[in-house]
Amino acid sequence: MKNIKFFYITASDKREAEKIAKKLLNRKLIACANIISNVNSYFVWKNKIQSSKEIIICGKTISKNQKKIINEVKKLHSYSVPCIIFFDIKNGNNDFLKWIKQSVI
Repeated sequence: MKNIKFFYITASDKREAEKIAKKLLNRKLIACANIISNVNSYFVWKNKIQSSKEIIICGKTISKNQKKIINEVKKLHSYSVPCIIFFDIKNGNNDFLKWIKQSVI
C-alpha cells in the first residue's frame, strides 16, 4: 500500500511527548502514536558528545501529512532542532494499513 509512513520523534520528557501525540491525533494528522519511555540518547551537539534521557514517539500517518506534522511538532517542541523523521511502510497487515488511511485527513 502506497503513501503510508512510520514516524520517529524524540521528546525531552513524557509530558512533551504526550502533548505532541495528542495534538497530532486531535488534528487527525496521525492514526496512532506509541510513546516509549526511558531511552538513553547519545549524540554530538555543539562539538561535544552529550547524553540525555529522552522519550520516543513512534506512529503511523500518510505522506501528505509529513510537512504539517513537522510544522506542528516544531511549534510544540522544546528542542531547537527536534528529531522528526519518516520511513516508508511498504508491507504489512492490509487491514491495518487501510485503517491508517481511514484515520487521518
